[in-house]
Amino acid sequence: MKTLEHLRAKIETASDMQSVVKTMKTLAAVSIRQYERAAEALTQYNQTVELGFQIVLRDTGHGDLLFATDAPQTNRPTAVIVFGTDQGMCGQFNERIATTVQDAYHRAVHQQDDTGDIHADRDAAWSVLAVGARVAGHLKEMGLPPRQTFNVPASVSEITPLVQDLLLAVQRWRDTAEIAELLVFHNRRGVGAAASPNRMTLLPIGAERYRRWSHQRWQSNSLPTFTMDRRRLLSCVVRQYLFVSLYRSCAESLSSENASRIAAMQVAEKSIRDRLEELKRSFNQIRQTAITEELLDVVSGFEALRGTDELS
Repeated sequence: MKTLEHLRAKIETASDMQSVVKTMKTLAAVSIRQYERAAEALTQYNQTVELGFQIVLRDTGHGDLLFATDAPQTNRPTAVIVFGTDQGMCGQFNERIATTVQDAYHRAVHQQDDTGDIHADRDAAWSVLAVGARVAGHLKEMGLPPRQTFNVPASVSEITPLVQDLLLAVQRWRDTAEIAELLVFHNRRGVGAAASPNRMTLLPIGAERYRRWSHQRWQSNSLPTFTMDRRRLLSCVVRQYLFVSLYRSCAESLSSENASRIAAMQVAEKSIRDRLEELKRSFNQIRQTAITEELLDVVSGFEALRGTDELS
């Protein structure tokens, strides 16, 4: 049978949990805006990178200097970067993005030929980097264990060091394995708190985009010039393109994570509130029963004493 002390302890525990949930909601709400501003701040930077492509590729006639072909590259692995979370209490955030990666891998393995028949591509090899221990665990369960797992940034200032580490890993891939393509998977904040899985192909950039940049009209009559080797300069611009793309993916993932956490905390807050009401009702009922029993004992004792006095 539940005692008053037992219920009082449960009420205190539930109240503490309610305070923690409210604090987490507040921190998540503040973080969302910070990460959104960080992603928005990249807009002009990204425009500058595209202008860099435009001037480097100008007058080349085509963009075949670097990563400019979409021709099939067999026997080369696909590099994959997946953004998830280190912490829980964010709903199906990690499960959703891991499932998206798994589906994309299965589609890559089971290619459709010109006749419409599906055949397995045994050469389809994926090398996965995971940002977040929880998404890494889901990927491992799905048969796509990450080669390396990075910690999720705890603030905006920690995004840049993470992206730099990712770029170093990509560079090692390019130096050793000659990767066929670089894919990035991350959740993007949708309507309300919904997290929408997003996939981007960062490399190869594609001949069509190179041709568009090389033929695009410059915004003014003053054309920038450069003296260093064109191929080397293009490689530097590609690196900046990768940096801004990975930075935006990370910021959008963090914003989506905190939005999902707010939604999860709202559900938890309602459950705790309902549980508190139930515990308080039980507490009041048991306390009222105890008070009634004490009053009955007092009345019974009084009646017994009065009966004794009358007999004497």
